[in-house]
Amino acid sequence: MRRRVISVCLPFLAAEHHLRVDGQTGLSEPFAVIEHAAGMQRLAGVNASAAAKGLSTGMGLTDARAICPDLRTSMLRPQRLQAFVCALARWAERFSPLTGRDQGDALVIDASGCAHLFGGEEDMISAVLAELAGLGLTARAALADTKGAAWALAHFSEGGVAPEGRIRPAIAGLPVAALRLDPDTVERLGQVGLTTVEPLTRMPRGALARRFGIACMQRLDQALGAEPEPVSPARTLPGFSVRMTLAEPIGLVSDVMAGLDRLLERLCQKLEQHQQGARTLRLTARRVDRADQHAEISLARPGRDPMRLRDLFERKVSEIQAGFGIDALRLEAVSTEPLKPAQVTQSHRATAEQKLTDLISQIGNRVGFENVTRALPADSHIPERAFSTAAAAYSAPADWGVRSGPTGRPRPISILAPQPVDVTEDVSVTSQRPPASFRIAGRSYELVAASGAERLAPEWWWDDPDWRSGPRDYWHVETREGPRLWLFHTPAAHRPGWFLHGYFA
Repeated sequence: MRRRVISVCLPFLAAEHHLRVDGQTGLSEPFAVIEHAAGMQRLAGVNASAAAKGLSTGMGLTDARAICPDLRTSMLRPQRLQAFVCALARWAERFSPLTGRDQGDALVIDASGCAHLFGGEEDMISAVLAELAGLGLTARAALADTKGAAWALAHFSEGGVAPEGRIRPAIAGLPVAALRLDPDTVERLGQVGLTTVEPLTRMPRGALARRFGIACMQRLDQALGAEPEPVSPARTLPGFSVRMTLAEPIGLVSDVMAGLDRLLERLCQKLEQHQQGARTLRLTARRVDRADQHAEISLARPGRDPMRLRDLFERKVSEIQAGFGIDALRLEAVSTEPLKPAQVTQSHRATAEQKLTDLISQIGNRVGFENVTRALPADSHIPERAFSTAAAAYSAPADWGVRSGPTGRPRPISILAPQPVDVTEDVSVTSQRPPASFRIAGRSYELVAASGAERLAPEWWWDDPDWRSGPRDYWHVETREGPRLWLFHTPAAHRPGWFLHGYFA
C-alpha cells in the first residue's frame, strides 16, 4: 500500500481563533491580532479581509493602520492559541489515528488506508475542509505521497490531490520556499537563478550540498520521497482543567475563593485518578467585558491537596481586578508530575517535610523559585567547594551528618571569605603554631587551646586566585573570649600569614 499524506494549511489561524473565542466567526471586516516585538507593536496574524487589503504578519501596527484605517485589533493570547493548535491535532484524529502538527501551524494527517472510509481521497479532503469551515477556520489542504510534497502543495498552490507516484511533476513549478527551507537559503538559491523546484532536482547532489548545505538536499529528498519522513503524532496527555460558569457576575474575593474551593476539589480528584501531582496551576477569571484575569501559583513539590493549594492561591486571588464582575472561572494544572498515592492517616498534622515544602512554595511564589536555594554537599577537599547551591524546589535535602575533611577532622558550622589575622608578636607570623594573641577586624583574641595542623593543598587543575599562595595549614583554635575559630597559615606564600576561614559552633 502506497503511503498518502494530507497537509492542512491554516493561513489565518491566529486571527480566526481570536474571533472564534469572541464569538465573531462571521466577521467580514479587516481584523488582526497584535503582539509586542522589538519595542513596537506588530501584526501577529490577520484574517482574510485584512490580507486582501495588503496586510500581512510582521507588519508594524502603525503602517497597517495607514493602509487600512478601519482595521480592528486584539492582543495576541499565545497560550490560548498554542492550546487550540494542540486541540486541533487531537480533533484531526477523527480522520486518521496518525495526526500531528507540521511546520508552523499546519496539520498533517497520514491518510494511508483511510481514504476509502470517506468515499475516496477527494471526498476525504472535502470532509476535512468542511469540518474546519464549521469551526470558523479558513483552510487549504493537499494530499500527496510524502509529507513534504503535501505541505508544499497546501502552502504554495490551490491544494488538491496529487496523483500517486507523480510527486516530481506536481511540485516542479513551485517556488523553492515550498521545500521548507530557511529564508537565507531561499535567498541564496534565488541569487543564482534557482527559483523553482524543477531546476533544483537536476543539479548534481554533491554541488547542491557543498553550496547550499545538507539541509537543502535533505528537504528535497524528503519532498521527493528519497528520504523517509514519517508522521509522528505527539503523545496526547490527559488535560487537567475544570471550569465553572456563574449565573450572576461576582466581584468579591470571598466569592472567587468559594468558587476556587469547588474547582480545586474537582481538579484534585482528576489528578488523583491519573496519579499526577500539580507543579503549576493557573486560575483564569473571565470578566463580563470578555477580559481575562489570571492567578498562577507554583509548588516546590508535586501536590494535589486542595487545602494547601488554596492557601497559596489566596494572595494571588486578592490581586485579581474584577472590573464589572466575573462570570466564569477556569482552573488548569499547567504542568504536572507523577505522584503516587500516599498512606492516609488519622492525623491531619503536617509533617516537618510538608511544612518545609509549604514554606518553600510560599516564598517561591513571592520572590521566584530560582531565588530559594539550598546547600548540598559536594565531593571536594577544598572548603569553599565542599558544597554546591541548588534550587530548593528542584532538589532534595541532603543528610550532611557530621561533616569532616579528608583527614577526618570536623568542619566549621560557617565558612567565610579568608580574613587576615593581625598577629601581636612578629615571630608568630612565620611560626608553625597559632599565635598566642591576635586581632581580627579590630577585636582582640587570646589563645587557650589549638589542635592541628591539617594541611590542604590546592587542586592542580583548578586555578583559584585565593589558593595561589600554596598549601594551607588549618588549626582548630579555642579563645579565652569564647569563639572557636578555624585559622589557617600559608607557609609556602611569598609573605606567610594567618587568616580566619570560619567559626565552629
